[in-house]
Amino acid sequence: MPPRPTRDGSHATRHGIRPVVNQGSAAERALSRLLRPFARVEPGEALGAVAMMVGAFLLLSAYYLLKTVREPLILLEGGAEVKLYARAAQAVLMVGVVQVYGEIARRVGRMKLLGIVFLFFVSNLVLFALLARTTVPIGLAFFLWVGLFSYTSVAQFWALAADIYTEDQGKRLFPVIGIGSSVGAVAGARLARSLVPFGPHVLMATAAGLLIVCMVLLAWVARRIGAPARSGAREAAQEEKPLSNEGALHLLLRDRYLLLIAGMIVLLNWVNSAGEYAFDRTILSAVSSQGVTGAAAHTFVGSIKADYFAWYNLLGMLLQLFAVSRILTRLGVRNALLFLPAFAFFGYAWAAVVPTLAVFRLVKIGENALEYSVAETSRHALYLVTSRVEKYVGKTSVDTIAVRVGAILSGVVVWLGGRLSLPIAAFGAVNVVLTAAWIAIVIAIGREHARRSAETDELLAAEPAPS
Repeated sequence: MPPRPTRDGSHATRHGIRPVVNQGSAAERALSRLLRPFARVEPGEALGAVAMMVGAFLLLSAYYLLKTVREPLILLEGGAEVKLYARAAQAVLMVGVVQVYGEIARRVGRMKLLGIVFLFFVSNLVLFALLARTTVPIGLAFFLWVGLFSYTSVAQFWALAADIYTEDQGKRLFPVIGIGSSVGAVAGARLARSLVPFGPHVLMATAAGLLIVCMVLLAWVARRIGAPARSGAREAAQEEKPLSNEGALHLLLRDRYLLLIAGMIVLLNWVNSAGEYAFDRTILSAVSSQGVTGAAAHTFVGSIKADYFAWYNLLGMLLQLFAVSRILTRLGVRNALLFLPAFAFFGYAWAAVVPTLAVFRLVKIGENALEYSVAETSRHALYLVTSRVEKYVGKTSVDTIAVRVGAILSGVVVWLGGRLSLPIAAFGAVNVVLTAAWIAIVIAIGREHARRSAETDELLAAEPAPS
């Protein structure tokens, strides 16, 4: 009896949407043992998981190279005001890009879509690298482009991961893949620092090379893990048929699950951006109260920020290495999503009562460490129970638009706060209200996730075990 098609036309077996590979070679068994301190990885899964981890490493390394180029270009060519306005413009631009992306998805399959996206960004980087060697001003264009690249490429990467792994595999393997993201962010920043003296074109060209290797690696992973076993002509055609028959925004607006995830991301970024602003205000207040000026003020602020970045990156990496997999497998995706808003609720309540630099520093370190480990991996895992069109088209729509909407709303609150001369404590109180709404949305997401997960389990249970 052939496997029954799932909601999006892919095929299910008792072992998931894709069959698990065999117990693997001796090398794969050795890899599995090496990964055991971080997550339970079966020998047949080890090589694919490591390949995806390396892919995440390459992608995040490339992003941090480009992020390092972006900041001096926009600030020196346009100034801080242009940078602020450009962030708002990104949200508008992303709506149009998502529409174009949805139209392409209506015409091609998943691997062609991935190839188009990555080759588009690589070709753009080549053009930017050439322009960077001239006197043509590219700061604003490159700033807008990096915003589109970061959210679109990362969304594509995790869409593929959610497509090739079952829900059970995703809970165990996504934390391993996330290690590549965490280490790649650190490595990319370090590499960027060493390449800065050679000029922005060198960093752009290096990032383009990393993206090409990442694209080749993802294509290999998709062929090795993502293709159905013994697929015939019909199954092969099913794999590469167009992903969607409707526009990206129409899909988002009619899909309750995607809307809930979008609402969660809007609130997450709203709270995070407002909290960052309040933290920065406490730093400036400390500078003023201590009478620090000139170069000493730069040193004071720089040391606080450097210490802040170091702590949350270190804690985030440790959580990703040793805690995320255990949280997802033992508590589940739905409970894992509550860690960050629960911490933010109590943290900002504390900051609203005691609005000092020390308190905001601790709250922001904990918030960012949780966001870049437990929360981020859990958000990607939400798509393990979605259809293919929701993974590729829906996830891209949510990840590109919702983030910027949250930043814009935060900017509105900051603007109003400035006009009303609100104290720093007020922003902590606003974040308490926002995190309460955030927790309510996470609970609603959990219910929808549970329903979809149960449907998948029923579908798989109805299928005979493979001979």
